[in-house]
Amino acid sequence: MAYILGIDQSTQGTKAIVFDGEGKLLARADEAHRQIISDRGWVEHDPEEIWENTKRAVKAAVEKAGIDKDAIAGIGISNQRETSVAFTRDGKPVCNAIVWQCARASALCERIRREHPEAEKLVSERTGIRLSPYFPAAKLAWILENVPGARSLAKEGALRCGTMDTYLVYRMTEGRVYRTDMTNASRTQLFDIRNLAWDADLCRLFGIPRDILPEASDSDGEFGETTLDGFFAHPVPIRAVLGDSHAALFGQGCLNKGQVKATYGTGSSVMMNIGETPAVSRHGVVTSIAFARGGKVFYCLEGNINYTGAVITWLKDDLGLIQSAGETGELAESASPEDHTYLVPAFTGLGAPWWRDDVRGILTGISRTTRRAEIVRAALDCIAYQITDVLRAMEEDAGIPIQELRVDGGPTKNRYLMQFQSDIADLPVLVPPAEELSGMGAAYCAGLSLGIYSEEQLFAGTNRKEYRPEMAAAIREEKLAGWQAALEQVLKK
Repeated sequence: MAYILGIDQSTQGTKAIVFDGEGKLLARADEAHRQIISDRGWVEHDPEEIWENTKRAVKAAVEKAGIDKDAIAGIGISNQRETSVAFTRDGKPVCNAIVWQCARASALCERIRREHPEAEKLVSERTGIRLSPYFPAAKLAWILENVPGARSLAKEGALRCGTMDTYLVYRMTEGRVYRTDMTNASRTQLFDIRNLAWDADLCRLFGIPRDILPEASDSDGEFGETTLDGFFAHPVPIRAVLGDSHAALFGQGCLNKGQVKATYGTGSSVMMNIGETPAVSRHGVVTSIAFARGGKVFYCLEGNINYTGAVITWLKDDLGLIQSAGETGELAESASPEDHTYLVPAFTGLGAPWWRDDVRGILTGISRTTRRAEIVRAALDCIAYQITDVLRAMEEDAGIPIQELRVDGGPTKNRYLMQFQSDIADLPVLVPPAEELSGMGAAYCAGLSLGIYSEEQLFAGTNRKEYRPEMAAAIREEKLAGWQAALEQVLKK
């Protein structure tokens, strides 16, 4: 039997997942990496640590699966998007990777707006995304301007720049393949999503030489072969690369126009498949490439939220209100229904559909009835409120009523959160039996490209747990009004 390996390089760690020839998950191994946060709030990862963790995770997963490692027929990679890394020809990073959450390039974006009045329109029209420090173009420009030697290396043609997938493919192929896929390229603010090419005007705008960027190919393209530093006796083909949200969309089986998924991770990505024609958003979400496979490009609307699962981490690690994420559901259910506490988690600004990196969060509506349980409930509720705001924006932009929401990620195990999400969005919420949707989507895409899997085999009859709305309409509207009032307190600052 042939096996497929999925590698999911996410914000918190790296997962390796082994699937059999029918797409069944056999084993998973995880390796966490450090979250490097400076006193200025800058967020970084060590790319070398991630590379070493990738190798460790793969070896552990293969050992857990109890299979012959040389029976692995192909590899698919999903990655934390927007996290940006610059490295030399020999694969050595010139600095830590700048994580997608990091807003250090805010001043750089403001300077571009000030000096180039046409910039906002140009970026939006070519890339489907509004100018923001969230995306790699500004992060890579910051590296070129601030990291000693980076600009000189770029002028010499000795610098490599990209997202984490590019770095991993480069290291896995020992520098032979310098490539990204179109899903990751479409999120850089340097890639024209209609012409499917790096854009010379955008590169000039950000001061990034176009020739230091990787080749962009289909998500199911050929990304070289790897022995993973000698772990495999024979080179194994890397046959899929997708950004994690795109991989989750694929893994959820959202292959048709109008289907929607939400990934609950450190932040959240809400994504709607809109088919083979891009749409322009006027309600605060963005247009990206959903996936490119079989020579066809499929587009999506997407809203990205900075802090969802990270809010639970904040409760545990920073406030000390909980000892584990598993406690939150029971605490939330025990909270007083008369308490009206709201948390707006704008720790480093708000993402979609507001796009305000200049605002900060608040805890509002507290009273003498507000205790630990009420704060925990507010933290969970804010996740569902933010996702609902994005869903409503998508319906406006696409003109397509959403019929159901497919969800994935660790927080989907929280029964309270999933029921509240269904109630507040007034939609059925469908949770798949597996939570590794990003790694699964990348592995499935690789297996399909190699002819090992069929779509019907993978996606027919998925057994999903369903949550249906139970909240009275009047209560829903009251809660949504309270959330909007809390948001206004933040947005008016």
